[in-house]
Amino acid sequence: MALPFEREPAKAPEGMVWIPGRTFAMGSNDHYPEEAPVHSVAVDGFWIDDTPVTNRKFMEFVKATGYVTFAEKTPDPKDYPGALPEMLKAGSLVFTMPKTISGTDIGQWWTFKFGANWRRPLGGLSDLRGKLDHPVVHIAYTDAKTYAEWAGLDLPTEAEWELAARGGSDDTEYAWGDELMPGGVAMANTWAGTFPTHSTKPKGRERTSPVRSFPPNGHGLYDMIGNVWEWTSDYWSTRHPEPAAKSCCIPRNPRGGDIEQSYDPRQPQIRIPRRVLKGGSHLCAPNYCRRYRPAARHAEPEDTSTSHVGFRCVKRVLA
Repeated sequence: MALPFEREPAKAPEGMVWIPGRTFAMGSNDHYPEEAPVHSVAVDGFWIDDTPVTNRKFMEFVKATGYVTFAEKTPDPKDYPGALPEMLKAGSLVFTMPKTISGTDIGQWWTFKFGANWRRPLGGLSDLRGKLDHPVVHIAYTDAKTYAEWAGLDLPTEAEWELAARGGSDDTEYAWGDELMPGGVAMANTWAGTFPTHSTKPKGRERTSPVRSFPPNGHGLYDMIGNVWEWTSDYWSTRHPEPAAKSCCIPRNPRGGDIEQSYDPRQPQIRIPRRVLKGGSHLCAPNYCRRYRPAARHAEPEDTSTSHVGFRCVKRVLA
C-alpha cells in the first residue's frame, strides 16, 4: 500500500532531508534485549534535520527567546525526595576519563558538575569557543521539545528516527554496512581505544566533533550514529511490541508509548518519565555500549542532561 506523500513535496525546508514513507523492519534480535523483537512498522514520509542541532543554532534560539535550559535551573526538592540539599544545584553530568576503574559503577566516569550546561559543556570556565558547529549538549527532553516548537518542528518518533538512520537499508548491521570500520576507516564519531580509561584519539578530540565530520548515510544525513545520543518523543519500553499478524495491523507511525512503563523501577519514589535515545555517542566502544547501530536504543529520564546527549528535529507533512 502506498503511503501518503511517498514522493518528496516540492519545497524543502532549509537544512532538512526528505525521508520517503514506507514499511520497514524495526529493531534487532541480535544484540541488546530492548532492541527486540524485529517488527514491521509503517511510517509516513517526513523531513528531518540533516545534522544534530548545533551550538550555533541553539544559541540563535536562546537569543530570540531568552530560554533557560533545565541544567541552568536549580532543581525543585519536591521532585527529588531524599536528595541531599547540597546536591540540589544547577548543573549537569560530564564525562571525565578515569585513570583506572574497578567494577562497572558509572559514577567512576560520570561527574555531576555544578555550572555545567550547554554554554559551559565541561563546567567551570569552559565555553563554546571553536565549538559552534558541534552538536549542542546538556540538553534535557523539555529543552529539545521547546526548541522544536519554537522552530515550528517536532522531535522524531523512535520509528521515524530509526527509518532515517538506516539510510535506505533494513538488513545491514550498521548504517553504512556490515562492518564497524570498513577498510579500517571510522564512519562515525565513536570511542577509539578502551573505554573509559584509554583513548587513542588526538588530545582535544576525544569528545564531540563538528557536524559533517564523517560521511553521510544513504539519505544524506550526518551524525545519525555517534557524536551525540539524540532524543526521540517516545516513552521508554523494555522491549518492542511483538510483530503483528501478517494479514493485518502493521503499526503505523507509532508514537507515545506507555508513560507508566517508562518510569525507572529502581527508583519508585522518583516519578520522572524516561524517553528513548537513539544513535549512540562518542562514548560508545566495542568493549562498552555497542549502540552505534540504527536499531540500538537507550532510556533517559526527561530531567537528565549530559555531555553526550543532543537532538535533531523533524517536520511532518501530515499532522
